[in-house]
Amino acid sequence: MNAAQGAREDARPGPDSPLGLKIVVAGGFGAGKTTLVGAVSESRPLRTEERLSQAGESLDVTGGVADKSTTTVAMDFGRIAIRQGLSLYLFGTPGQDRFWFLWDDLSDGALGAVVLADTRRLADCFPAVDYFERRALPFLVAVNCFAQERSYGADEVARALDLDRGTPVVLCDARDRDSGKEVLIRLVEHAGRRHTARRVRPAG
Repeated sequence: MNAAQGAREDARPGPDSPLGLKIVVAGGFGAGKTTLVGAVSESRPLRTEERLSQAGESLDVTGGVADKSTTTVAMDFGRIAIRQGLSLYLFGTPGQDRFWFLWDDLSDGALGAVVLADTRRLADCFPAVDYFERRALPFLVAVNCFAQERSYGADEVARALDLDRGTPVVLCDARDRDSGKEVLIRLVEHAGRRHTARRVRPAG
């Protein structure tokens, strides 16, 4: 059984989790996706990390994250219960463009997505933002603040990314479980409002 098959088996709701929602965690290389999934997951997270190699130096742009020594090559997977009867299944995407062909499978059937942003490399968010906007998948931007040289406000980030009106921007620490859980709750609330609005929108 490969990693993706194992994650799909894990994602099947059990008797204590009658409702399971799929969430995608995306963002640029080194933004903290693996850290966030690992911090919030109540089960041992599945990771597919490999060490950065000399052969990949021309592809792995590490400006701003020079201390990063590994990269996700398939996905991260974790699981967290938000409340009784509701579990979230987290699928972290690889950040490098040569692995973007995996995003369609990872996003299939998702309720929504978290786009994790590192303001040292904010432009790395644009592919993820464009991807979810084109697919009309609800998402929010979570600004990972733990390694920043200066603080950035949510409005400032929203303007820099040219986000559609109503797209939430939240500040977080990807290492902190409570902070990550709050991001996920905000996403579920946002996605719920979006899906409700679509159902009640008049035809024509």
